[in-house]
Amino acid sequence: MNNLKNITKTTLSHDWAKLDRIDYDYQFKNGKWKRLSRECYNRGNGAAILLYNLERQTVILTKQFRMPIYEENQVDGMSIEACAGAIDNNDEPLETIIRETEEEVGYKISNAKQVLSAYTSPGALTEKMFLFVAEYKDAQKINEGGGLESEDEEIEVLELSFSKALEMIKTEEIIDAKTIMLLQYAQINNLLD
Repeated sequence: MNNLKNITKTTLSHDWAKLDRIDYDYQFKNGKWKRLSRECYNRGNGAAILLYNLERQTVILTKQFRMPIYEENQVDGMSIEACAGAIDNNDEPLETIIRETEEEVGYKISNAKQVLSAYTSPGALTEKMFLFVAEYKDAQKINEGGGLESEDEEIEVLELSFSKALEMIKTEEIIDAKTIMLLQYAQINNLLD
């Protein structure tokens, strides 16, 4: 980019993820240069999946505690979400979501269709989410799910009617962006018709 120069990074934290302050010169359309500073949180990329059952017209979602939600609204901090996980090192998004589906919700899937990819909050996060859909059948259930104790996960598995899940967006019981995108993708594309 010709309108960006003198980029410097200062690491502010490198605990669970990496938080950098990035200072840079940016040239605006009027030709003026200005020194700007932004914080950029790098936790890596992720993958999420909407599991759906055509016969029953249901979807599988998860419910778990999220500290940022608690911090923002001081209620219970629980979030209803599509099954998701961080993409580790050199893993591909598909292999990540197949692994996470088994760990979090207890279903063994062999494939999924990537339908979207999007940055979750590009003003502050580097995270890009790869969004998938896959049909599930009862025969694919191999355990109860719930996440991994070694990752300090405590996940409740929810099987909801598709219509109930859509209603939960309207009532703001579902407030997670990736989940809303996946449910609306399913609705727009008549996935459960």
